[in-house]
Amino acid sequence: MRSKRGPRHLAEYNRQVPLSGLFPENQVSIQLYRHTTHMGQEQLPLFGAPADTEPQGLRYEREFLDEREEGALIKEIQCLPLAEMRYKSYTARRRIVSYGGQYDFETHSLHSAQELPPDFHALRQRVAAWYGAPPEVFTQVLVAEYRPGTPLGWHRDVPDFEDIVGVSLAGHAIMRFRPYPPKSPSVRSLVKLEMEPRSIYLLSGPARWEWQHSVAPTKSLRYSITFRTRRQR
Repeated sequence: MRSKRGPRHLAEYNRQVPLSGLFPENQVSIQLYRHTTHMGQEQLPLFGAPADTEPQGLRYEREFLDEREEGALIKEIQCLPLAEMRYKSYTARRRIVSYGGQYDFETHSLHSAQELPPDFHALRQRVAAWYGAPPEVFTQVLVAEYRPGTPLGWHRDVPDFEDIVGVSLAGHAIMRFRPYPPKSPSVRSLVKLEMEPRSIYLLSGPARWEWQHSVAPTKSLRYSITFRTRRQR
């Protein structure tokens, strides 16, 4: 769980990837579970359960981007054709746009979608370097807008995808985890992760398949960019 390298099956792709354009050349950050607040006090971003119950395969790092990079991405997102996401007969408050693949919840099937716009290629390359794999492993990218009060219900991502990497922008959010299947849901079984603006997280292995996650209603405007790898069957 606390390895500094990417997923084991992709660990051989571990070299430095130079970036240009939006993101300056920069060393790939290592995984951090403890971080220092602005007041200088060390704290855990995970809370709500003992450390030995944390989802294995969860990786989180704060300040993956700086404020300039965050601002540039937000401007690009605000130009995208975001629309309310539909789950069968339910229309969510979250507005999204998918690239590389679009999942149809009516037919439970994955369809092709438009390619990721070039303005986001540098971010994908940087995320891939952090993850430890070529950018091409991310076959689907989902850009989402969370207006104040927008929740994301309990779920596991659809089985067509394997690992999930998310970048948070603008507002704070609380991601909640509970074991799957939830045998006897209780507050004590919940693990919470405070996702700060400009942070990045990875769900792989048990955190991906043995836990569900949700996002509590947001208190302010927030954006997320989620990168997914294709599941090999």
